[in-house]
Amino acid sequence: MNEIIEQLKTRVGLDDDKARSAAQTVIDFLKQRLPSSLSGQLDSVVSGGAAEGLKEKAGNILGRKTA
Repeated sequence: MNEIIEQLKTRVGLDDDKARSAAQTVIDFLKQRLPSSLSGQLDSVVSGGAAEGLKEKAGNILGRKTA
């Protein structure tokens, strides 16, 4: 999640607290709307793990091949 926060601070110009709040809002939004098989993995991805597995599953759901 730190990477998301840094991107929000850099690209949007938010301070640390606002960037953290915005990132958490987006993550919560996604967790509510993703299929349960993906939403359960979102915390792991945000914390830096399982990114490739989630990328592959998301690509499969969307009908796209991932490299």
